[in-house]
Amino acid sequence: MRVILLLTLTVSVLAVPLAGITSAASGTVYKVPVHGEVEKGLYAFLQRSFSEAADEGADAIILDINTPGGFVDTAGEIAKLMDETKIPIIAYVNKRAMSAGAFLALHADKIYMAPNSKMGASAVIDSAGNAADTKAQSSWSADMMNAAESQGRDPKYALAMADPDVDVKEYRAGKGKLLTLTNKEAESVGYSEGTAADYAALLSEIDMQGADVITSAPTVSEKIARFITNPVVVPILLSLAGLGLVVELYSPGFGVAGTMGLSALLLFFYGHMIAGLAGYEALLLFLLGAGLIVAEIFLPHGIAGILGAVAVTASIILAGANPMYMAISVLIALAVAIMGMVVIMKFFGKRLHLLNKVVLMDATDTESGYVSNVNHVDWIGKTGTTLTALRPSGAIEMDGERIDVVSEGSYIDKGKHVKIVKVEGSRTVVRELREMEGNDQ
Repeated sequence: MRVILLLTLTVSVLAVPLAGITSAASGTVYKVPVHGEVEKGLYAFLQRSFSEAADEGADAIILDINTPGGFVDTAGEIAKLMDETKIPIIAYVNKRAMSAGAFLALHADKIYMAPNSKMGASAVIDSAGNAADTKAQSSWSADMMNAAESQGRDPKYALAMADPDVDVKEYRAGKGKLLTLTNKEAESVGYSEGTAADYAALLSEIDMQGADVITSAPTVSEKIARFITNPVVVPILLSLAGLGLVVELYSPGFGVAGTMGLSALLLFFYGHMIAGLAGYEALLLFLLGAGLIVAEIFLPHGIAGILGAVAVTASIILAGANPMYMAISVLIALAVAIMGMVVIMKFFGKRLHLLNKVVLMDATDTESGYVSNVNHVDWIGKTGTTLTALRPSGAIEMDGERIDVVSEGSYIDKGKHVKIVKVEGSRTVVRELREMEGNDQ
């Protein structure tokens, strides 16, 4: 009996610390992938994932980072979202966190890196792939330094990632080169808490080895939105829309080209609305513009068409994150549409079929059997009597018919005999018979 009581007491005493260990090691972790380019579609996905993590009462969020970088303005918005999130955020650099990806990693509460991973090379470049202007570069360098300092990291290395003029020779980043840190180098300078070979090792590092891991994945709509809002895809999509609608204008009925154009426009607005860039006001403005353009077919003066074109252009620009970039995309699409129109008219000889019902396309030409007047060449040589004085125009009577004529230039009095010497369309030229007889003598 004493032995049983002693064993029971021993188990009870040991159960208390074991229960504490189990509680500390359990919990909920939200794993959120940050893959591909940093753009607006990614922001919308992270916003939803962070909200779901908060609703689930997650103890930590792990950002699985593998990105070549992306857009500075979007990175700034995601960084703000991370700073406002109360749940601890751990960045796990799972291969690379370059450019804007390094900036996001520096905003995390902790950074862990996979073996053979890297982070850095964060200079700002423009859409053409060239270094940005001094003003943009200076602002971005300050943002990188602030990101490092916000988590107690040495800003020197963040600055060296963004500014090639910062000399960090010990890590292959002498003057003129950008700093890129390996996982071991990042750990040595305090930019990483350690190297974790996989997620099990990472959970062990953050003392959550028994946690329930929930992986957040982008929905089909979010994947479409990320693709459509990609800055490379936007001008292509708008160009397809413009080219499709132009081809449809030169085609009878409504066919493949028109369907392609409308589908491209609908995809454009759908993707930007899902990404949170465009609201219903942009879509309504577009529909209003399209309605005005259609109304222009039936209204005079061209005012409705001009207002419609302005409304459509404005709706597309408002749907994007960067008005300047969207304006450039619209200009590219317009240029493609104009070139398509020139090719269709010049090389294929096509005419606008859309306006056939409201514009008179028939011509009363001689090829169609129409003539403006009868050319009476058979009158040449015939004679008549002037009904009026010819000064030089007037009228004569010939074979009982009144005919409007002109003299060769001289005055001919009423009642004189004349001879028709020339007929040019509606112009009939006469000469007085006495003059002609005098010349014959």
